[in-house]
Amino acid sequence: QVQLVESGGGLVQPGGSLRLSCTASGTVFSVGTMNWYRQAPGKQRELVAVIAREGGSDYADSVKGRFTISRDNAKNTMYLQMSSLKPEDTAVYSCNAEVAAHYRGNYLWYWGQGTQVTVSS
Repeated sequence: QVQLVESGGGLVQPGGSLRLSCTASGTVFSVGTMNWYRQAPGKQRELVAVIAREGGSDYADSVKGRFTISRDNAKNTMYLQMSSLKPEDTAVYSCNAEVAAHYRGNYLWYWGQGTQVTVSS
């Protein structure tokens, strides 16, 4: 069984910073591509950032220059450092990752439960 667990959400003032974490736990042999998504009330889910196992990354235009995605493969953990936060960044942030549970096992996609980020004064 594989679980993705996010942490680090909360309430922050505009212009502030937060760091989100997402850890794959359980029966994990290897973690491939990892993504951060977000969904605001009444809006469609948006891909915020993606990072490959080797470290290559990409971002949504709305967060470029403000958010930084990174990962620690030894800890099966991904991070999202969010700076210069704006009220429009308010959303539930969820991680998504492809995980192989065993050697030569297939990579399957998993989702975390989501963590709320609220940017408000």
